[in-house]
Amino acid sequence: MSNLNELFEKAQKDVKSLTDKPGNDILLALYSYYKQGTQGDVQGDKPGFFDFVGASKYEAWEALKGTSKEGAMQKYIDQVARLID
Repeated sequence: MSNLNELFEKAQKDVKSLTDKPGNDILLALYSYYKQGTQGDVQGDKPGFFDFVGASKYEAWEALKGTSKEGAMQKYIDQVARLID
């Protein structure tokens, strides 16, 4: 396993141990970085108009289209590190 994968897995564990819940914008960024880092570019159809949360998640992930998995993983790691400090 590469060092980046190890750091990514550690960041996933670290984010679960935060004492204060991050704001929605941070959570959305973490979600999109995670999805891009694990699955690549957005897949599937955009959720319907009345699924506000699903549509927001889809749009955040879609905004990262073209970002490498490694780049998204690094952004996730960096975001979690900022939350821990």
